[in-house]
Amino acid sequence: RMSRHAKKLKDHDINPCVAETDATTKCMDDNNYNKEMCTDYFLKYKNCRTFWHGIMMQRKRNGVKPEMPSAEERKKILESMG
Repeated sequence: RMSRHAKKLKDHDINPCVAETDATTKCMDDNNYNKEMCTDYFLKYKNCRTFWHGIMMQRKRNGVKPEMPSAEERKKILESMG
């Protein structure tokens, strides 16, 4: 049984970086937890978090609810950016 926190991390509507999280975890598993082998994955995860945090703060300032766009909305945002 997953904890409530673990469920949130896997919820695409709450966590915009599920794919990056999973890829980083897989890389760590595959490389015997040698962080140096997974630098690119950590960077992609960090960039994802930074990008969506910025979007969330902008929406918060503009009074847009929910502050984190849904998975469907995020997909449209990314498509509009190319």
